Amino acid sequence: MLTFPCAKINLGLNITADRPDGYHDLETVFYPVPLTDALEIKLMDPLFPHDSPCDLKVTGTQVDCDERKNLVVRAYELLAADFTLPPIHAHLHKRIPSQAGLGGGSSDCAFMIRLLDERFRLNMGNAEMERYAAQLGSDCAFFITAEPSFATGRGEVLQPADGPKGNLDGYYIAIVKPDVAVSTRDAYSQIVSKKPAKCCRDIVRQPIETWRHELVNDFEEPVFRMHPVLGEIKQKLYDMGAVYAAMSGSGSALFGIFREEPKDLATIFTNCFTFQSVL
Repeated sequence: MLTFPCAKINLGLNITADRPDGYHDLETVFYPVPLTDALEIKLMDPLFPHDSPCDLKVTGTQVDCDERKNLVVRAYELLAADFTLPPIHAHLHKRIPSQAGLGGGSSDCAFMIRLLDERFRLNMGNAEMERYAAQLGSDCAFFITAEPSFATGRGEVLQPADGPKGNLDGYYIAIVKPDVAVSTRDAYSQIVSKKPAKCCRDIVRQPIETWRHELVNDFEEPVFRMHPVLGEIKQKLYDMGAVYAAMSGSGSALFGIFREEPKDLATIFTNCFTFQSVL
């Protein structure tokens, strides 16, 4: 069976409180975008056994992770502790860049849970799959349904969210990811938790023209200080005509939302990963 884990962007991201468990409470709107990986599973052939019950091969964009510790394998192991699962071969083709704030690894493991549930008829509902996914990462639960969601807690408490007039259908998105690595730990260390003046869910429900001056990612200020090129990319997206532009998560990917299809994206942003599509 084959599935296509999608990326996400954050429409607003506010760090609202420090938690006693060392994490932070946040508010954000997760929005799925049509940039995808590909994930396939097959029953393990007895002629090609493996010492792991989940034999994972990763191709495509390089991932700096031992395949045996990949979140896809951890998702299999998590479910295998509670369900009877046969040994499988898994193939993950990576297209979503890593360390970009686009949720690629989180999406992969959530879609693995969905795939195992469907293939082996585990009969889990979305709520149960979300509970398993949340054990693997703060934003993993979102990808079980991959529908626009207002997230609180560590990112695992989800409610439906609306965009302008219900969604962003018909708008174009451009994503630019330079060769810059952002340390999430360093970014968090410079954040002062506070409640925003207006909740990002409420702002996202407003006309998109208002977002530029109200919809804020709290990570942008400290991360742009550490990596000024990211702020320059955001400004270039606005110069190209973006209605709204922002950094996703703690970076280092930037995205712009356009009414018209942006032109010459790869030419303007040389030496960067670029992606554009209609939403």
